[in-house]
Amino acid sequence: MKGSLLLTITITALLFGSLMSSSAFAQFQAGGVDHPGKWHAGEGLKQGDFFSYSMCHVDYKECAPFEMDMWIKGDKQVGSESKWLAEVAVFDGNKIIVGEMELGKIAPEPTGGSEELGLYRGAFKSSVVWLSAFATSDDSSGGKGPKKFSDASWGKIGNIGGEQVLPLVLEKIVITSGTWDTVQVGWKTGGVTSSVWIVDDFPFPVKAKTYTHVSEGIPPTEYEFVLLDYKENVQESPIAQYHSTAVDYAAAGCETNFEKSTSVKKPTKNFDYQIHIFYGPEDLVQGCESQWLIKFISKYDDTEFLNQVQYDFLVVDDNLSPLRSIAQEEGVDFLYSPSGQAILDFIIKEEPGIAKYVIWVYGLAPQGIVPSVTSDYLEISIPIFTSDGSMPSVAQEIPSWIKNNAGWWADGQIDDDSFVQGIQFLIKEGILKVTTTSSSQTSSGSEPEAWYE
Repeated sequence: MKGSLLLTITITALLFGSLMSSSAFAQFQAGGVDHPGKWHAGEGLKQGDFFSYSMCHVDYKECAPFEMDMWIKGDKQVGSESKWLAEVAVFDGNKIIVGEMELGKIAPEPTGGSEELGLYRGAFKSSVVWLSAFATSDDSSGGKGPKKFSDASWGKIGNIGGEQVLPLVLEKIVITSGTWDTVQVGWKTGGVTSSVWIVDDFPFPVKAKTYTHVSEGIPPTEYEFVLLDYKENVQESPIAQYHSTAVDYAAAGCETNFEKSTSVKKPTKNFDYQIHIFYGPEDLVQGCESQWLIKFISKYDDTEFLNQVQYDFLVVDDNLSPLRSIAQEEGVDFLYSPSGQAILDFIIKEEPGIAKYVIWVYGLAPQGIVPSVTSDYLEISIPIFTSDGSMPSVAQEIPSWIKNNAGWWADGQIDDDSFVQGIQFLIKEGILKVTTTSSSQTSSGSEPEAWYE
């Protein structure tokens, strides 16, 4: 009898505990805050509003920060649709990009505008106005409609396993633009909570910190932003004072429409990594912009990108002592590439001649954690030209990088194209002279061969 009673109590306790756990889990998943209002992206947006955001998105240079200033100029009629027309200035490192952006009125997503703002429009859409995927001004014709702060859930995110977007907590926050009474909206992904802070009757969120979904490891940032400044009823364009730096570069004779078409693929000095570089323009000019795509690849597999790469891009002297660090110029200790595919753009400050560039790899580790391995690096030498296309005469000696190229080519570590580029450089600079001689005619009557002096 006692055994039967004990079994009954045990089973009851297990069932009760299970129900309690399920209930607690359900409560944890449920959201909603004690606030009477409701919200949608674009709520209260009006002519004369000025916003300044510091922001980043993983799809643009792996969340390298930039500033976007936006002024709502007024309405613009596009066919039968009335849109907001915004003047925009983007401050991205040494560059300023000025243009226009069209925003929808049901959802303030950018739908058109200046071509040069394309990348930044995409980052803006996928961050500042991302919640328009859940809350819009109209619920007809497939729209989502405004969402109540008291709702248990605003919807689910399909691409990360159906996690719910939940109003989590009321929170007063202090940021650069002021003190705001906010509702923190969030969702779980990869074991961490992504958060966006919104304000009732304010068009856009004022702050966000979100993470990409990963199955293991530390999730990298997906997007992050904070409102730096906000003004109402601004009737004179605050954007008119700026102009795109591309105009200045073009006036200085710089090439502004170029592809990253020059390629270098080599192992690092100690063969710990492979690095594949694409840069443009083909001829780097002092005082002009250059763009670089750097791919960090496994030494075992050409198709496997490394991730969580801590690195720097340096200019060095003959003793490998740094003369310039792109990381330092961006105000950080090191550059970070979560995906192993990094994009850099910077102004060529090096003197005309041969510049020694170094990709310095500190190792693979999450951001903020010091790698536990020895650093490795790849050094490449690239000619730098003046704006008129000239460069100082160089010593009539085969540069060491050409000798290295020849050795790597002989060992099969670089391809024929890379080796030929080195030979073409020697010819172009007059270090290697090409002549023809009729004495090289063969009995078969073939064309004269090229002989190198």
